[in-house]
Amino acid sequence: MRIELFCKQLWLLDNLMGRVIAVANQKGGVGKTTTAINLAASFAAAEVNTLLIDCDPQSNASSGLGLVKDPDRVSTYHLLLGEASGEEALATTEIEQLWLIPSHKNLIGANIELVEAERREYRLREAIAPLRDRFQYIVLDCPPALDLLTLNALVAADSVLIPMQAEYFALEGISELMDTVERIRVELNPGLEIEGVVLTMLDERTNLAQQVTAELRKFFGAKVCATTIPRNIRLAEAPSHGQAALVYDPRSKGAESYIRLAKEILGRASVEQLSAVSSQLSDEAEKPSEEMDKSA
Repeated sequence: MRIELFCKQLWLLDNLMGRVIAVANQKGGVGKTTTAINLAASFAAAEVNTLLIDCDPQSNASSGLGLVKDPDRVSTYHLLLGEASGEEALATTEIEQLWLIPSHKNLIGANIELVEAERREYRLREAIAPLRDRFQYIVLDCPPALDLLTLNALVAADSVLIPMQAEYFALEGISELMDTVERIRVELNPGLEIEGVVLTMLDERTNLAQQVTAELRKFFGAKVCATTIPRNIRLAEAPSHGQAALVYDPRSKGAESYIRLAKEILGRASVEQLSAVSSQLSDEAEKPSEEMDKSA
């Protein structure tokens, strides 16, 4: 019986549905796209099938992975309008286990085109549902606004990862994002969690950085990622070459930091999944004894 349960545990861990992480913060310039690209690339480097979806009309995540602009390419815009399936929108990248659904400048029009649409908040969630058993991680790069595009991403997501700089104004902006997350939990996506808060472009030597970090730990506790992302010239250069940092310069501090962040998130998820699977198997193991009691 124990061997059978153990085998089932391994099967369940290998066949868990993909986890969807939205990288979001309505404040611009905090490293959202850099985080989305390099976190997704680091997952893929860990031999985890990963999909990055560019939900920002600026298309920086798409160009940052080497996709040139192509008006005829199937994009996130077509997904949201129901004009194409997720499978049709998939594009390969130079990283073996990383796929991309690119964006397009027309995506900005989706905010207006979807206003009267049925189930407008669930468009992305429903479009990527068939892909969740193919990818272990799906990373959503959100625009720097709390608009209908970001709303679609947060409704589609299991969790939200919040990149932010260690600055005073960043603390002010995060309260607005948390209010939005809470409203989405209540009305649209009760399972939405905070994946974590990751400090980006960090200079730990400054007093301000230390003070902001301390304030974040008071508010978010263990949700503040142990891994921080330093200011790094290689991270800034990599997108101009259409590459993730770990491809452009794998030994750079920026690339190494995102690899550590991916390991931290993977490790945390493994513990949570193992706990959930163990609980499920314990319930199943108790059923035969309950049935025997009834028959007795």
